Amino acid sequence: MSELSQNAKQVIAEHLPRYPNKQAVTLPALHVVQQEKGCVSNKAMREIAEILELSPAQILDTATFYGFFRTEDNPLGQKRIWVCRSISCMLRGGEELLAALCEKYGIAPGETTPDGKLTIELAECLGACDGAPCILLEDELHLRCSLEDVERLANEPLKK
Repeated sequence: MSELSQNAKQVIAEHLPRYPNKQAVTLPALHVVQQEKGCVSNKAMREIAEILELSPAQILDTATFYGFFRTEDNPLGQKRIWVCRSISCMLRGGEELLAALCEKYGIAPGETTPDGKLTIELAECLGACDGAPCILLEDELHLRCSLEDVERLANEPLKK
């Protein structure tokens, strides 16, 4: 049985003409699978490799190089919050924000709550220093965040 849904395979195939070669589709393919499944399993990596005519090791190398991708051993929660740890954010309360979030949800950065609802991550820089402290929730940047802001965002329904 295939790990990739028909929709995932179709979206990956739609990326192929947009790139100069199949290897260049590795990142988009990994994003497609993670968005659909919350992680990229070893079986999914093998299937991506088949589609892109690459070795599974090449897919694994790419998936493990970037901190964004999660494996089946460490899946994402329903929501993923990246807390910026740049100097600007840390000086404007980002460190305290991160500590308060971790304490409230009982997890450390890189972990997911036991109920699978929330993953807290560290981001080296989100590129929004003028809006420090900032977070990235899913694909949406939020500026000048307080603990209350982040809790509200974490409890809002998913937009997907």
